[in-house]
Amino acid sequence: MGDVLASLEAMESEKLEKHWYVIHTYSGYENKVKANLEKKVHSMAMENEVFRVLVPMEDEVEIKDGKKKITKKKVFPGYVLVEMIVTDRSWYVVRNTPGVTGFVGSGTKPIPLSESEVKHILKSMGMEEAKPKINVELNQLVRITSGAFENWTATVMDINPDRGKLKVLVNMFGRETPVELEFTQVTKVD
Repeated sequence: MGDVLASLEAMESEKLEKHWYVIHTYSGYENKVKANLEKKVHSMAMENEVFRVLVPMEDEVEIKDGKKKITKKKVFPGYVLVEMIVTDRSWYVVRNTPGVTGFVGSGTKPIPLSESEVKHILKSMGMEEAKPKINVELNQLVRITSGAFENWTATVMDINPDRGKLKVLVNMFGRETPVELEFTQVTKVD
């Protein structure tokens, strides 16, 4: 019977989406909360509900006696980020971790961070999402795979790996027209 319930819970958690949430902690307990929560998640086999626990940190440069010293500083003192799927069980486990005073949100329902907020925080920590790579060169012919110019061929005129974008020239009505595209919107023409 326990196996059936466990598989039903697993199927239910797959339907729900994972998001990043903010939990409020006692000041100075952020790292203890992170360690305690990670231990709890592991011991209760909840890795499929609670994924990552982060204490956002950034480098702070301090100059003492003419020497540069880099220290880690908490970006949001008193807060810890948790990537999780909110179920009654996961909510209860996080909420009842020693040092946690509650989720940031209205009432008992936690409010997830927006994707742009998460990207900004991860980027500031040097943990940004992997950037797509592209294997094309300047002046190379590519085929556009999505968007308004889908299935058109174009010539690469600029590649911006930091932004994951490139500029191409599309031949429209006998004129070369520059178009900016994502790396994922083109493929090499063989």
